[in-house]
Amino acid sequence: MNHSLIIALDFPDKQKVLNFLTPFDNEKLFLKVGMELFYQEGPGIMYDLKSLGHKVFLDIKLHDIPNTVKNAMKGLARLNCDLVNVHAAGGVEMMAGALEGLEQGTPLGQDRPLCIGVTQLTSTSEEQMQSEQLIHTSLQESVLHYASLTKKVGLDGVVCSPFEARHIREQIGASFLTVTPGIRLTTDDNQDQKRAATPEFARDEGVSAIVVGRSITKAKDSVAAYHQINQLWKGEGA
Repeated sequence: MNHSLIIALDFPDKQKVLNFLTPFDNEKLFLKVGMELFYQEGPGIMYDLKSLGHKVFLDIKLHDIPNTVKNAMKGLARLNCDLVNVHAAGGVEMMAGALEGLEQGTPLGQDRPLCIGVTQLTSTSEEQMQSEQLIHTSLQESVLHYASLTKKVGLDGVVCSPFEARHIREQIGASFLTVTPGIRLTTDDNQDQKRAATPEFARDEGVSAIVVGRSITKAKDSVAAYHQINQLWKGEGA
């Protein structure tokens, strides 16, 4: 899991996903299935991607009462995903229920999917957090608080921006995963991401895994873009 590059499959249907993946030949990738794709295609998309040998991050950010999340995770564990997440704002009891559901639902002989907690979305600024969520601390303090709760419950890490990863690692430990979306090249438009950063910055901050979407999926040559970003991320040829 450490030092992974996860491609966000922000496509509306399976055919567009398969069209995107075709030029990669038989390369084994780490792919993110989010709400847009999962809600259109359902669990079948998971079986399709896993049958091709890819790792999958199921990014549907569960956030509900503890029993509902627990039972939902029982079902998701059977999809053979490698990574799944919940909103840390759902609280300790909900996150504990998520973990319990994953453990109960994981088939015998298989590893439980890793589970991480979303702290603050990378589309959220500190001003928005304070005015709209009424959280009257700094954004960094909010993220660290959620991360500490997530660690306390026993989850494997958090979703955060690269700007908080170093502080999380220093306060919670290097083995605690930090998965960071909002990764862009310097030539890219940040669009809806408020706290975007480059692959090099994420690497220097000790991030565990980066999630990259449009910089790869919207590139003229997606395969070349993937390898370029992977080299920058891993510091190869620098």
